Amino acid sequence: MTRIGRRLRGWTNGVLDLPQDLLLDMPRITLIGNKELYIENHRGVLQFSSEILRLALSKGSLEITGTGLEIRNILGQELAVEGIIGEIRYKESGESS
Repeated sequence: MTRIGRRLRGWTNGVLDLPQDLLLDMPRITLIGNKELYIENHRGVLQFSSEILRLALSKGSLEITGTGLEIRNILGQELAVEGIIGEIRYKESGESS
């Protein structure tokens, strides 16, 4: 990122008090127990079955494993998953499995 871009991002954050997930284009993940999962700021579904869900992110991917996984809804960049969630793994771009 350019020096001007970093300054602009810092100024925007200070003046507007925006959340870091929006400024840095990061996912926001909300887990309720091990039964419900809400994910915002994803870039699409890469793989889905009742045992695994892989989502594209701006800088990597997110892998959710469990049993009986169901996508309850997808609205733009928001996604809700139900089932027994066993593991959530963030993989940066270029990281191997």
